Amino acid sequence: MRLAIKKLVVLSFAMVLCAGYAPASTKAASKSARHGRHKTKRKASWKKKGQQGINAERATEIQQALIRQNYLTGEPTGEWDSRTQAALIKYQGDNGWQTKVVPDSRALIKLGLGPNYSAELLNGPPKALPAATPSTTASRSIEGTAGGKQ
Repeated sequence: MRLAIKKLVVLSFAMVLCAGYAPASTKAASKSARHGRHKTKRKASWKKKGQQGINAERATEIQQALIRQNYLTGEPTGEWDSRTQAALIKYQGDNGWQTKVVPDSRALIKLGLGPNYSAELLNGPPKALPAATPSTTASRSIEGTAGGKQ
């Protein structure tokens, strides 16, 4: 009986050792086999991101704002031309902002042409609040303490 238990322990110990080494050896083999292959990466097509041009309506708005700030003279033409770009570059430079990318978002916001974050646009029309009614639990507690002690 004792010999049977001893054989069983030795056999189970051998199985545990073999099971522990088998995955390690297959991982090493698969890693070295994978090492020889090189994955080729596909080169994605280059796409321009962001705004590609300024339409006539937006150019007119920017020109009107620059005329109001005395950075541009004359009437707005609606064309994104060199004089408009030069005026916006001067405006951005005078405010201490970069002058390479025109228009800069900060410049548009300061000119009053940025996003409108008014409460009506964000939250929708204001809703009517219900008439103020006293809470039943609050009125009971007030009545109970005042009425019960007198």
